[in-house]
Amino acid sequence: MSTIVTETSAVTPQPTMPWQATTRKKVATLMSLVISAVVSFAIVLVTGLAGVDGFALTFFGVSFLAVAIRTFRLDSKKRKDAFVTVAIIATAVLAFSPWMSIFGSVIIKGLRGLRPNFLYETMQTTTPDDELSLGGAGHAIVGSAIMVVIATAITLPLGILSGVYLTEVRGRLTFLVRFVVQSMSGVPSIVAGLFIYTTFVNFTNAFSGMAGALALAILMLPTVARTAEEVLKLVPDDLRSASYALGARQWRTSLMVVLPTVRSGLTTASILGVARVIGETAPLLLTSLSKDSFVFNPFGGPTGSLPTYVFGLLQIGTENAINRAWAGALVLMLIVFILFSSARLIGGKDKR
Repeated sequence: MSTIVTETSAVTPQPTMPWQATTRKKVATLMSLVISAVVSFAIVLVTGLAGVDGFALTFFGVSFLAVAIRTFRLDSKKRKDAFVTVAIIATAVLAFSPWMSIFGSVIIKGLRGLRPNFLYETMQTTTPDDELSLGGAGHAIVGSAIMVVIATAITLPLGILSGVYLTEVRGRLTFLVRFVVQSMSGVPSIVAGLFIYTTFVNFTNAFSGMAGALALAILMLPTVARTAEEVLKLVPDDLRSASYALGARQWRTSLMVVLPTVRSGLTTASILGVARVIGETAPLLLTSLSKDSFVFNPFGGPTGSLPTYVFGLLQIGTENAINRAWAGALVLMLIVFILFSSARLIGGKDKR
């Protein structure tokens, strides 16, 4: 007697994602946005709505008109879905356009005055009206670097110690320390400059790069301290418990276990602090002033910096002076972009 065995293979149901748009829908939305962009550009050319902001506002209205025409014969649910999709994209374009306008203006105008000599020559023997192939912002770049390095050397230990106290020690002064750090985050930069002016500058009776570095350190400290605190909170308690179980004291646990674990996060904190202060102008006008030649000694008198370099040239107002100022703004923006990109890369490695 033979037994017939029928094998049935179970069919695994494939999950469906009805909330995702189909290819046809994506193409229709993309074509609608492209047509809206072309029509908006044409409207901007023939009307008084000039610039990126005018284009964004026109695109916002035209895109809604386009989706209304495209979904005229669809049911109400599909029509609402199309309107919401276009509204999200158009709103993103509208919010992004001012930033793109600033970014594009700095790049276009900055490239006019940017020459190879701009990065290493000074204005000691050059006037702002001279040819752009003469002179540069080398002294300002070096001055900014010196002040930022000194400010970082002052701020980084204080910021890390503040973070360790708030997350590891948690003593009776925790509330006071956190309150002071949060309050310093809202201090206007001009106030920090006035404070250093009335204390350090009046005491030494001289403007200097050191005074500028101290003003930048005041503005940099809250960013480093708060970022360090958030990074230290990410350390698992199991690591601390294991260290305590081996007989290590609290200070040794913090120094040998907690801080090495978040080393890249603390590096990110310092980079964000530098990016926060490198473009400050007001405190430097009251502390370091400006100079058209290299100054390597922090106590060697007035010191040039990129923000004051741009500020001074804009005040002159001539064509070449303004071109040099835009070039300085472009270099400053590129430095900030590199710093933030480095912070993102280092922070991403730490998360992985």
